[in-house]
Amino acid sequence: MSRDGGLRDSIIGGRDVPGNGGSRPVIDPASGESFAEVSLLDREQALSALSAAETAFPAWSRLSFSERGRYLLKVRELLLASDEEVALLIGRSQGKPVAEAQLAELFPSLEALKHLAQHAEDVLRPDPAQSEMLLLAHKRSRIEYVPLGVILVITPWNYPLSISLIGVATALAAGNTVVLKPAPATTVLGLKVGELFRAAGVPPGVVNVVSVDDAIADALVRSPRVAKIVFTGSVPTGRKIMTAAAENLTPVVLELGGKDPAIVCRDADLGRAAQGIVWGAFMNAGQTCASVERVYVERSVAAPFIEKVVALARALEVGPPTSPKSDVGPMTLERQRAVVEEHVRDAREKGATVLLGGSRPEGPGYFYPPTVLTKVTHEMKVMTEETFGPLLPIMEVANLDEALSLANASPYGLTASGWTRSAETAKALEAGLSAGSVTINDCVSSFSEPGAPWGGVRQSGIGRTHGAVGLREMAQVKYLSADWQKKPLLWWYPYGPDLRRVARAANRAIHASAFFGRVANQLALARSSRFWARVSPLSLLKNIDRLF
Repeated sequence: MSRDGGLRDSIIGGRDVPGNGGSRPVIDPASGESFAEVSLLDREQALSALSAAETAFPAWSRLSFSERGRYLLKVRELLLASDEEVALLIGRSQGKPVAEAQLAELFPSLEALKHLAQHAEDVLRPDPAQSEMLLLAHKRSRIEYVPLGVILVITPWNYPLSISLIGVATALAAGNTVVLKPAPATTVLGLKVGELFRAAGVPPGVVNVVSVDDAIADALVRSPRVAKIVFTGSVPTGRKIMTAAAENLTPVVLELGGKDPAIVCRDADLGRAAQGIVWGAFMNAGQTCASVERVYVERSVAAPFIEKVVALARALEVGPPTSPKSDVGPMTLERQRAVVEEHVRDAREKGATVLLGGSRPEGPGYFYPPTVLTKVTHEMKVMTEETFGPLLPIMEVANLDEALSLANASPYGLTASGWTRSAETAKALEAGLSAGSVTINDCVSSFSEPGAPWGGVRQSGIGRTHGAVGLREMAQVKYLSADWQKKPLLWWYPYGPDLRRVARAANRAIHASAFFGRVANQLALARSSRFWARVSPLSLLKNIDRLF
């Protein structure tokens, strides 16, 4: 909630907490001017959010899945009722066109809230665990997925609503409480997430949102009160978080960068491929970890494909997020625009051809036009380093094998796409591309599928968010086993002189490769008084098939 003058405060324990650490302006990237401020917490205030979450955890974790689900559905109802207001705030603070904010941020958020409310209980239901060990077959065992505690969710500026809201909702559905630390540039959207959960009646302390400088965030990461850290952002910051988390062996989920390739095969529908790839490269001004950041097109179809791409990209309207004509808004940060400029400069110097765009426009704001490059090589930054901007380099290749080799020649592996009309070629792409998600004849949109896991390989991260796998990341796996027989177990004290013979016979009775060897040792066990004194005949009879 904002005070007079547009100053926005953190949310701790259900209350608005004015920060003692100064304030930070909220910049409209379309104008480069401030339109609000957030107050910044000092170190002790930030750490108090962890205390609030810790205090709220026992009661929240004891709620049933249906009770927690009702809160999520209420948040969904509130978000839907305020969709235009939220989309406009996304556009004003981050730069997406309002229509894109509706589709790329609100749509997946609404879907995730519904999915979590409906399916969390099924995903986290206890699993029976039958013993594979014959001598333990009488036990009654199960695996449970129990809440972890306080989850620290650290989110980026490129999808400030959806990544924050889905991260918080997933942790809550599993029974955890949350401290959300949104990115500095888009803290207002993190605060909006906190306001939605508070308005839904979520108990105080269950969802806390902190506005802090990055130096203060380090204290949160290093706190022993944190049960798990879920971070989405850059590789360098991910490394720092993992290093700091190691102090307390705090587990982490890291969704990091990408240099996501698209492979256009000679049998692709070139019109569809061009449309999909242009959208995948330039939506959100290319500031998506799953953006198409490099294209490998088979040489025999390169010319018509490139022609279609350039025509589509040239038709895109670059403008303010509030204009209904805008296809591409401004970049969120001036420093990110500088990265794009550096990649274009480096590519030009090394022989690339700029077919479209390639220089910042005059006027206010952090705009950069859709830019298409050809004659690129892996000696250029644009093909090897994450650009995170509206830049599409296209490289011609001889065949699919070369395309796969080049696509996988990257430290990243978040998503990849293949474009073909052949089911056989699609299988080769699915098997050959090394990435957390591979899509055929589409790109980027798998993030919006609430049942699909989200994450990458290599330097694109550790662990998964979304779907059943993401939910189980928010739970501690607990093995439970109960023994109701009255007899002592075979290997308990006292050992006595016969245990060595019994143990040796038991190993061979079950594991000897020769049938008659197993039978001979089973007969030896049958003659052991210790064996019958400590093993249930009924349990043995029920599991007799395991002996043969």
